[in-house]
Amino acid sequence: MTEQKIIPNIWCNRNAEEVGAFYANVFENAEFEIESRYPSEADLLLDFQKEFAGAPLAVTVTISGYRFLLINAGDEFSPNPSISFMLNFDPLLFDGNEDLARASLDRLWERLRADGSELMPLGEYPFSPRYGWVQDRFGVSWQLMLTDPAGDPRPFILPSLMFSGPVQNRAREAVDHYLDVFADVAGGAERGIYAPYPEQQGPATPGAAMFSDFRIGPQWFAAMDSGVEQTFAFTCGVSLEVTCEDQREIDRYWDALSAVPEAEQCGWLADRFGVSWQIVPRNMDELMQKPGAYSKMMNMKKLVIDEF
Repeated sequence: MTEQKIIPNIWCNRNAEEVGAFYANVFENAEFEIESRYPSEADLLLDFQKEFAGAPLAVTVTISGYRFLLINAGDEFSPNPSISFMLNFDPLLFDGNEDLARASLDRLWERLRADGSELMPLGEYPFSPRYGWVQDRFGVSWQLMLTDPAGDPRPFILPSLMFSGPVQNRAREAVDHYLDVFADVAGGAERGIYAPYPEQQGPATPGAAMFSDFRIGPQWFAAMDSGVEQTFAFTCGVSLEVTCEDQREIDRYWDALSAVPEAEQCGWLADRFGVSWQIVPRNMDELMQKPGAYSKMMNMKKLVIDEF
């Protein structure tokens, strides 16, 4: 696929390299590498970061050409099912052979389920002949689905946002907002499927999003309102990193998305729905090579390229 504009980031509790190796092993067509490290000089780090001196800071995982970034940090945050990753097993990707697609899905299910937990058992559902939702041993949630090859084509991986609690029944509003924010990306942005709840289901009201998806550039995302009460919400455990060409683009996305001033830190922000984003320049690796760059970044809220 073309270069990703938006890269999911997963917060890891001191084990990003282990998590990267796990995904590179359980997924086909996957690899990982250490992208960056904490400064080796402990005096450049804040007190709570000193234990990480010289350790990996970010680990890249690439699955079938789709990029994730694993953040090596402490136990301040952890992933939860509010943002999961939908995996589409389309028989067309297996020479039209549904049995091969199903077998590949089942193999990955068993690998992800080991020492993890099932959120929805693997089986037949009204929307798919083979589907399951699993939380792996590291707390990351995956939805595996055998898709209808006659339906609208979708990529293998879609980040999926579930709206519950204080943002229950706001999935459609959120999609409209994101389509507006990213309307000018290369390739544009558009709504895809919208399947509403036909009647009240738990906290989900009639007309709320039972399932929907949308496109930003070449990337697809899913959004839904939860049909049951949930105990979790969006956190920094899974965030969405937006790569920007210049300061002007950083400023625009920052102004359009940031809605929680106290959440602003080192390029991180939280939007009006509680979703965490990171707004970063494309040449971040180059900027971080400058003297004192790490300390300067730690003192910023919005990243300002000229201040590195």
